[in-house]
Amino acid sequence: MCRFIESIQLKDGVFKRLELHQPRLQKVMAGFYPNVPVIDLAHVLKQSEYPTEGLFKCRVVYDSEIRQLDFLSYARREIRTLRVVETNMASTFYKSEDRSALNAAFVKRADCDDVLLVRNGLLTDSSYCNVALFDGENWITPRLPLIYGVNRAQLLSEGKLIEKDIKLDDILNFQGICLFNAMIEFGEITIKISSDYHR
Repeated sequence: MCRFIESIQLKDGVFKRLELHQPRLQKVMAGFYPNVPVIDLAHVLKQSEYPTEGLFKCRVVYDSEIRQLDFLSYARREIRTLRVVETNMASTFYKSEDRSALNAAFVKRADCDDVLLVRNGLLTDSSYCNVALFDGENWITPRLPLIYGVNRAQLLSEGKLIEKDIKLDDILNFQGICLFNAMIEFGEITIKISSDYHR
């Protein structure tokens, strides 16, 4: 049985978006471990010895119980270029510890910083982030990402994103692409789309 991950932002002693991480964990446990008590993330984290200053990734590895809990100092890497890579990976509501398929796609970035994954002609995600594209008025995020991230869920609930299918062939109709995840806030990584993007 595979193990799962929640990557939680810890900033100056505050765990961010726990109210969205917990339901995702509960959905995993209901689907894979229906006969065991559900892990209470907030309780577990508050009982741990965690840093109270600085930015950290709290990495929770679990299956029927928590197997590993790490607090990793976090520095955002620069992403300025993306290479389009085809994938047949399925969308999932959970984050698996097994990243072999994503890592194999990431290797195909060549001289770019990351990959923009495309399945059946539709944009999905980058190797680590959900994405949204700006059409001049609205930020549009793919309707079927590979991972349904917590930051994405929050932005949708706040009306800051709109879900739609985005065809690769339509990418030049957009002005920019934003990459974001639990550790990277919306707007921190935005790349201008130009006619020489990497196919």
